[in-house]
Amino acid sequence: MPLLRALPALRDNYIWMLSDSVSGTALVVDPGEAEPVLRALAEEGRALSAILLTHHHADHIGGTAELAAQYPDATIYAPFDERIHLAATRVADGDAIDLPAPGAHFEVIEVHGHTRSHIAYHGDGLLFCGDTLFSLGCGRIFEGTPEQMLASLDRLARLPGETRVCCGHEYTLANADFAISVEPGNVALQSRMQAARAQRECGEPTLPARLSDERAANPFLRVDAIADERIPWPTGATPSRRRVDRFAALRLAKDHSPA
Repeated sequence: MPLLRALPALRDNYIWMLSDSVSGTALVVDPGEAEPVLRALAEEGRALSAILLTHHHADHIGGTAELAAQYPDATIYAPFDERIHLAATRVADGDAIDLPAPGAHFEVIEVHGHTRSHIAYHGDGLLFCGDTLFSLGCGRIFEGTPEQMLASLDRLARLPGETRVCCGHEYTLANADFAISVEPGNVALQSRMQAARAQRECGEPTLPARLSDERAANPFLRVDAIADERIPWPTGATPSRRRVDRFAALRLAKDHSPA
């Protein structure tokens, strides 16, 4: 079975590496810098066979060119976005990626909202979702709309509950502080917070997260479950039962939260 590792990078990013001892190869997802990947490949004695990119932001693709120069046979997969200036196999919603080494199969899912071309990769019980779905949170809406981001999150939430969510940043504790402000009585959330604090105190990542746990504790997947009086409506806004309005209010409040 391939080994999954979260490689810390930059300030709070994770580069995901899936490696296989049988083939001696590995793939990486969103290499914001090359050095952590090169170090991990050397530690495990692996050759890089593929690079999967979710979106164009520099902290997710910054190390790709250097890795490609050192491993020219590695296939790069990327969304259709002219801002990714790399020779790559471009993929879109519904495309399938089959990698014989390391043995892995992924379906591409378009998840617009954070950016206009963001994609995720789902397969073999894993979800590489970049900056769309976070542990106990979701990405900022930079280029899309609340409607698009909510639709993307709804789609990811319908994946099997045992799916391991491999997102791009270590944001769990900051997200938990906001989540508990809107669902203070959520026992599942309280448990997640305690576990995350213990993991970080030991220097361990809080990821990957189980999707079933996200559905139980992530406020951005629970817009229908949060009590009406806990929705943080902007000053002067009229409360609404529309899902997208509730979601937009949550996202706006998180944008302006201290964490």
